[in-house]
Amino acid sequence: MTRSGFPVRGRFPVLAAGLVLALAACGGPPAPEASGGGGGAAAKATSAAALGGMDKLVAAAKKEGKLNVIALPPDWANYDDMIKSFEATYGITVTSAQPDASSQDEITAAKQLKGTPRAPDVFDLGSAVALANTGLFASYKVAGWDDVPANLKAADGKWVADYGGYMAIGYDAKKVPAPGSVDDLLKPAYKGKVALNGDPTQAGAGFAGVQMASVARGGTPANVKPGVDFFAALKKAGNFLPVDPTPATISSGQTPVVIDWDYTNAAQTDALKGKVDWKVVVPGKSVIAAYYSQAINAQAPHPAAARLWQEYVLSDAGQNIYLKGYARPARTDAMQKTGKLDAAAYAKLPKVSGKPVQPSEDQNQQATAYLSKHWSKAVG
Repeated sequence: MTRSGFPVRGRFPVLAAGLVLALAACGGPPAPEASGGGGGAAAKATSAAALGGMDKLVAAAKKEGKLNVIALPPDWANYDDMIKSFEATYGITVTSAQPDASSQDEITAAKQLKGTPRAPDVFDLGSAVALANTGLFASYKVAGWDDVPANLKAADGKWVADYGGYMAIGYDAKKVPAPGSVDDLLKPAYKGKVALNGDPTQAGAGFAGVQMASVARGGTPANVKPGVDFFAALKKAGNFLPVDPTPATISSGQTPVVIDWDYTNAAQTDALKGKVDWKVVVPGKSVIAAYYSQAINAQAPHPAAARLWQEYVLSDAGQNIYLKGYARPARTDAMQKTGKLDAAAYAKLPKVSGKPVQPSEDQNQQATAYLSKHWSKAVG
């Protein structure tokens, strides 16, 4: 489950750039770039209105008939349902590449596959990676743009948050005691059992996990030295498990404790019901919140479909699909006011007792700089 919530995506294992190159080489010379039914107009459109309205955008996207997504695990924030629902709604075929890749892998793929019909049309990125690569994005504002809080979108439309959550600890209640805090994980009961979802210099979930540990130990989202020291101590105690957790490692018992987003951990509670007694706790003294950023590739081979996808994931339907996957929609407040939010799904979200801390862009950049210099030396 390594996808990146910040530096990269905190999903599954980070894929090497070589794999992207290999994929680009598959099937012989690249075919001509597919501009699709939207053509130049779609590629330049900054809103559906700029194309003549939503009906015109839908028609242009259907004419293209295809959409390339990347780094969207089926069991991550309910993306399996999101993709299937989009295909069924619009009759557009979605090609999902490298579902277990990281946010940085998305950017690498866009650069390596630029000008080919296999390039990703859209991105779903951790904030640090998104902020570092805005030059690759097209400006676009969805119909529900005003419903998204100002701190969750770029004023120029280059990116917009679509869903998020809180950093949490998932654990097998039959194998370990319930952790009440981050420091509890240093106890002997957790020896060889604690996994972090991804290298924090590459994966957003891992990144936020270090921030959570930092806040719990007197640091801040920017000052992550206490968090790095915590994981160094966890490793020294023999409790740190250097394995990227996946549904398979959780099901098999290989990773009985996983530091990851609450929505990813909560999804495992449902998936493993009757097999593993998987529970989720959001440490009250260190509640780290974060959102993923949706962006459109400025060189998207299917520009109309890319814009329609962004409209869909931020529509009432798309936001509720995220919610059913335990992710917290970016438009939650607005949808609650209109009565469009799925109340039953919202009630099932993991409980949060502490005051959430949402790292700022500057704090994430400071943390990224520190981790790039010190994580590998301290933890490896």
